[in-house]
Amino acid sequence: MSRSTIARINTGALQHNLQIMRQRAPDSRVAAVVKADGYGHGLLTVAKALQQADMLAVATVEEGVQIREMGISGDVLVLEGFHDQEDISAVQQHKLLPVMHADHQLKLLKDNAELSFKQVWLKLETGMNRLGFQAHRAAELHQWLQHGYTDQVVLMTHLANAELPHPSNAQQVEVFDQAVAGLPGPHSISNSAAAWGLPETRRDWIRPGIILYGISPFTDKTGTELGLKPAMHLCSEIIAIHDCKAGDSLGYGSRYQCSKDTRIAVVAIGYGDGYPRHIKDGAPVWVAGQQAKLAGIPSMDMLTVELPDDSTADIGDEVELWGEHIPVEQIAAFANTVAYELVCQITGRVKKDVV
Repeated sequence: MSRSTIARINTGALQHNLQIMRQRAPDSRVAAVVKADGYGHGLLTVAKALQQADMLAVATVEEGVQIREMGISGDVLVLEGFHDQEDISAVQQHKLLPVMHADHQLKLLKDNAELSFKQVWLKLETGMNRLGFQAHRAAELHQWLQHGYTDQVVLMTHLANAELPHPSNAQQVEVFDQAVAGLPGPHSISNSAAAWGLPETRRDWIRPGIILYGISPFTDKTGTELGLKPAMHLCSEIIAIHDCKAGDSLGYGSRYQCSKDTRIAVVAIGYGDGYPRHIKDGAPVWVAGQQAKLAGIPSMDMLTVELPDDSTADIGDEVELWGEHIPVEQIAAFANTVAYELVCQITGRVKKDVV
């Protein structure tokens, strides 16, 4: 009998969230970010569900090639661009759109002067200090690319604090606008948080990622509170129930002690499946129509849950770790991390069931 730990992926939710983003930024085209195996939801599933976006965006050339091998023919943007001759050959062969952000990429283009692309995205460094050319080089690089390798250059940058009311947001936008003033071509600034909360950054293209999966980029709101639908429902089942006495401890390290006589359910999921080991006691789970509480350190394959006194839960009952009833953002808060990490770290032994 197969293990019953499942991540149900709701393609209708993905499409709903895409439409919400279009309504939020009606004058912008959408580059839907599907990197990192579709944020852990499955690249093939997500890419097919989001084909109505104006473009798909991935991190690496390898991810772009995978999308082409799935039979998807729409535009695909490679956010990290190409890094060697093998990459640049694959970009050309599979008609991917590269992001240019570093001088070694310029050298590769010079060494492959016959190349041409439908579109090149030119990334400018405005304050994130991660990827991008210094903003003062925008005009020089724009001219060089447009007169040698493409008919259209998209000018882009990335905000470091878009999910916060941070002064750097306005500073970065100002640096970008000054650098690209007078240059032809579309602009792109917004990730999920900026596209949602910073209207001045909604330029010709937005690049939503986490929001498309029904997850909020903001710490004070869940995706559901923004009108989004969670695309992943992580579930397992009860495989044992114990009646523990007051003072009994649970699991490795005996971290949790029962304050009273308590029914404890053992659930078939653990950090070997991607559930966070370092999560705090009391994190919510959904069992038999009620919220219950995590009790003790999750093991590799199992975790233990304190059931409510009036719970009717029994062996074989489904347990939701996050999804419809338990927001993944809430679990992330108990684990002192972000929801991005939780959905991306779901391991290969968790079956994905597309609904």
